[in-house]
Amino acid sequence: MTKRSFELYHYQIPVDSQVILRNRFLKVREGLLVKVQCGEHIGWGEIAPLPEFSQETLTQAKEQAKAWLYQWHEARSHNGEFLPMDDLYPSVAFGLSCALFEMRGKLQEKGCYESAPLCFGDPDELYAKLGKMTGEKIGKIKVGLYEANRDGMITDMLLEAIPDLAVRLDANRSWTKGKAQMFAKYVHPDRRARIQFLEEPCKSPQESLEFAEETGIRIAWDETVREKDFNLQKNVNVAGIVIKPTLVGSLEKCVQLIQQAHEFGMLAVISSSMESSFALTQLARISAQYTPCTVPGLDTLNLMDYQLVRPWPGCNLPLLSLDNTDFIQCIEKVDF
Repeated sequence: MTKRSFELYHYQIPVDSQVILRNRFLKVREGLLVKVQCGEHIGWGEIAPLPEFSQETLTQAKEQAKAWLYQWHEARSHNGEFLPMDDLYPSVAFGLSCALFEMRGKLQEKGCYESAPLCFGDPDELYAKLGKMTGEKIGKIKVGLYEANRDGMITDMLLEAIPDLAVRLDANRSWTKGKAQMFAKYVHPDRRARIQFLEEPCKSPQESLEFAEETGIRIAWDETVREKDFNLQKNVNVAGIVIKPTLVGSLEKCVQLIQQAHEFGMLAVISSSMESSFALTQLARISAQYTPCTVPGLDTLNLMDYQLVRPWPGCNLPLLSLDNTDFIQCIEKVDF
């Protein structure tokens, strides 16, 4: 039997003090790094439940990951195939599956590091980021935090100011159907086609579909993807799905969703859940491997004060190594 070992680290990274997740300020991003090893083969993953969005807490994720790793360490199967992940929390399943994919050489090294930049309403702030994009110019705007008419005016202003810009909008189910229609009222009909999609504008999927039908603004499923009974169906008003692996589950599950979307001619967009640079680089690799023609949504690193172990190309933030004990601690280690 091939000998195995694992290590589990806890990290804490200060973030921008203005970051708000739903109704709370996020001052520190916490998570776990996991290392698995079979013989000479090594793989890493990140487990980082997102407060206010993940169903599990970091404490719950840590205990579940430790239990799974101890079982894996003792398992007789070389690849750990007999340890299912179906019942694991999404963040745990994603981090552990990434580690196993890396260990088995199934995750390619090449990454898609050109991400759709987040837009905050000022066209001047976008020009520098968009100028660096070699392909299609795509920006992302968070809507639903303020008045719907304001969001509509800002979206229309950006589309008018940058004629070759396409935008993705994310409302997080924050609008009633009436407010969503108010948003659409302020976007010129001639510019609506450059809205690549609006993620979950209304409080219910049915209202979102009705909004799309009435306005011509196509939607994308985000929260709906993460519901247990989700069943993707082809619809002319649905442009695609947004996959946040930390909130969805194992890499195998994410790949299945991607393949299903592509079969329907839909976009599948890999998106971040404010992971560290470590997981962001893995998400970039996943995007390049499974959604090579689609710009991912990974522009969240600038919200943090540091990078973690693996740097994002071109990022100037300080890089923390595993021996930076002020920010990273080894909490579990089992040798061969």
